[in-house]
Amino acid sequence: MSAPSSSPPMLESRLRGLKRIHQGKVRDIYEVDDRHMLIVTTDRLSAFDVVLPDPIPGKGAILTKISQFWFDKTRHIIPNHSSDYSLERVVPDETERAAIADRSMVVKRLNALPIEAVVRGYLIGSGWRDYQQTGQVCGITLPAGLKQADRLPEPLFTPATKAELGSHDENIDYERVVALVGRGIAEQVRAAALSLYSFAAEHARTRGIIIADTKFEFGLDEAGHLTLIDEALTPDSSRFWPIDTYRPGSSPPSFDKQFVRDYLETLSWDKRPPGPRLPTEIIERTASKYAEALQRLTT
Repeated sequence: MSAPSSSPPMLESRLRGLKRIHQGKVRDIYEVDDRHMLIVTTDRLSAFDVVLPDPIPGKGAILTKISQFWFDKTRHIIPNHSSDYSLERVVPDETERAAIADRSMVVKRLNALPIEAVVRGYLIGSGWRDYQQTGQVCGITLPAGLKQADRLPEPLFTPATKAELGSHDENIDYERVVALVGRGIAEQVRAAALSLYSFAAEHARTRGIIIADTKFEFGLDEAGHLTLIDEALTPDSSRFWPIDTYRPGSSPPSFDKQFVRDYLETLSWDKRPPGPRLPTEIIERTASKYAEALQRLTT
């Protein structure tokens, strides 16, 4: 399955006349004015918080399309940072615009909260490791006897700090969120994250996908209203499992970058920069996984 992108693979965007104000693991962010930003989603892939040297063709376009799909579909739950400011106004040069048209969004410029709102619906990843050691996930006690990849009795809100590029996110408890953003905003973030996850998980199941877990980011507008920002429910920010092959007791196959993580675990890499090069087969199969997730979720 080919990736739905008309632009060549992009490791880094370069736009004349615009100031780049942030470069994340995947996204390059440019200043438009005091109310808007331009987000360009590159084809960079990070694993274990390290950006790998090889781009995944079409990935940026896929992430942009999936995020736009969810932003449109969840407006009844919470507003998001989408704007009607046209890309033509921001990037008037036709050649420059063509290079980013399928991987960019002009969004509202908001005050981002310093946390990641993680929601877990299944016992996997660091949650599974915590459970094996303590019987808990991020301080939340769970029933005994659960297996790897089991569905949790109910989705859990397990927030984390937002780490700088090259650093690791750190799980924090709810009271730490309260200390960072205030109890009122903390309650809104938890409620919104759980509602978004439940809504999206139900839709995804009708398309043959389990959303095992995901993370959201939120910001505040000038009036202090909570707003969904960054990306939403993509293969980069979520674990997507095919329902037809899901079996508790082991790590299920996925539509996300877990496929790359599993490959990297076979290497003698110490998970520090620089990341290793990826074989062509891994790149192509990863691109296909992302493209299939887009097709299943949005068609």
